[in-house]
Amino acid sequence: MKGTIRSKVALAVLFALAGAVSFAQSSGEATYKSKCQMCHGAAGAADTPTGKALKVKPLSDPDIQKLTAQQMFDSTKNGKGKMPSFKDKLTDDQIKDSVSYYRGLK
Repeated sequence: MKGTIRSKVALAVLFALAGAVSFAQSSGEATYKSKCQMCHGAAGAADTPTGKALKVKPLSDPDIQKLTAQQMFDSTKNGKGKMPSFKDKLTDDQIKDSVSYYRGLK
């Protein structure tokens, strides 16, 4: 009887931990949401009030689609046009992870 109860408790703990891990954000997602989403939008559509006001191109735009990950990294780090530089606000790894997350929104 004790073995059955222990097994059920262990199984419940395992499911609880697995559920918590599956809902965890990646570091790129967290960075994107805190630093990029206000202009680029949750799905990369640039459909936020700020994105519309600044005329940010959506991820689906051919000009954005042709950019390499390195070009996006450089634009994020150094700034480009109306986009500010994030070199003093984010680490290279944070920029790389957020660019990767953004590119995955396709």
